[in-house]
Amino acid sequence: MTSGTRAILVDHTTTALAQIPAQWVERARATLHIAYGHTSHGSQLTTGMTGLAAFKGPAYAWRAGGAGGALDLRDTPFSGASDLGNPDRAAWAAATRTYLAAQPAVNVVIWSWCGQVSSATPADIDAYLSAMSALEQEFPNVRFVYMTGHLDGTGLAGNLHLRNEQIRQHCQSRGKVLYDFADIETYDPDGVYYGDRIPNDACDYDSNGDGRRDRNWAVDWQGRHTVGVDWFQCPAAHSQPVNANMKAYAAWWLFARLAGWEG
Repeated sequence: MTSGTRAILVDHTTTALAQIPAQWVERARATLHIAYGHTSHGSQLTTGMTGLAAFKGPAYAWRAGGAGGALDLRDTPFSGASDLGNPDRAAWAAATRTYLAAQPAVNVVIWSWCGQVSSATPADIDAYLSAMSALEQEFPNVRFVYMTGHLDGTGLAGNLHLRNEQIRQHCQSRGKVLYDFADIETYDPDGVYYGDRIPNDACDYDSNGDGRRDRNWAVDWQGRHTVGVDWFQCPAAHSQPVNANMKAYAAWWLFARLAGWEG
């Protein structure tokens, strides 16, 4: 697994699964041992990944422990915290320390938010960033993946966007690893941007500028493309399948980068 100070930024520009060389997918399966803490929104990654393995085959298989050559991804293995804000904004860090002390093989830790970035203050996000940095110092052989909060329909002037920008700027300037959850759901698979149309996590957006969300870009995109060819069915908590498709593609891009692929 690679280390270093260059930022790894995973977002809507890193959802092209076909661009990931097969050797780095294999390398990720062989070398990464991932612990992932999340609640419902974060499950979009894992349900998308399960659907992807059915869609594209065992090269993308995952399971806790990695039996049979699958990626070793331990889904919600932590005790004492459910996500980055549940039961509070600090429990996840203590849960991470306890887990890593008992699981020395784990070399990647990912935590996702539920809706807590929407109500976060700048100080709340600073506390999150400081806690992540402390864990990086304590566990230098583990890569910690930062994450933004999901879209909430408040637009570019909303608190969510401002706090996500705070996270992005920290990761870009300090060479961190960021899975940009919100950015991925701001674009459709063709790269069409919806961020200036008050989109929410369900992929609803304002199509005509009247301040009301009246269309759903994911439903529209799925309707124009062939299921089983261009996209695959899978559960997507709070959202639509193609959103979870893209979250899964981006997850494998992340894993290949962590395994050493230059991207």
